[in-house]
Amino acid sequence: MIRPYDAEDTDDAEAVWRLKRAFETVMGDTGDERKAASYDAKLTEEYRERWLAWVRRCTDGEDCLYVAERDDALVGYVFLLPERLAFVWDAAVLNELYVAPDYRGTGVADDLFERGLAHARSQDLPLDRLVLDVDGQNERAKAFYERHGFTRWGEMVAREL
Repeated sequence: MIRPYDAEDTDDAEAVWRLKRAFETVMGDTGDERKAASYDAKLTEEYRERWLAWVRRCTDGEDCLYVAERDDALVGYVFLLPERLAFVWDAAVLNELYVAPDYRGTGVADDLFERGLAHARSQDLPLDRLVLDVDGQNERAKAFYERHGFTRWGEMVAREL
């Protein structure tokens, strides 16, 4: 079952945090030790509290985070930025999509993506476009998004502050 995240439900919050932590750990595990260390270092209790508070603010008034429930547990989520942030990229932004390893290849990611896409289509956007950032080394994610019709549209670059 795919349903909206409930920011007031402590079980939802803890389960989504466990999934978020796993997502961040996978993101940092690309073979680049410096990147892995930076991802590991940020996953503190303070980060957890700040991230959950940010999620509460994002989902206040808009269901933009959806969770997948299987076997009485949350096994994945899709998180779009709320419509009020549409001008960040002039489009809908798929912030994160994550599925626990045991549920990959079962259709959960497709279900989450379709729910997220439906939500993006409901937003009032400057451009009718859904954008996301995919790690160039994550071949599985790149194949998933290509299968769902994504094409390259620019390239994100970053630098230290």
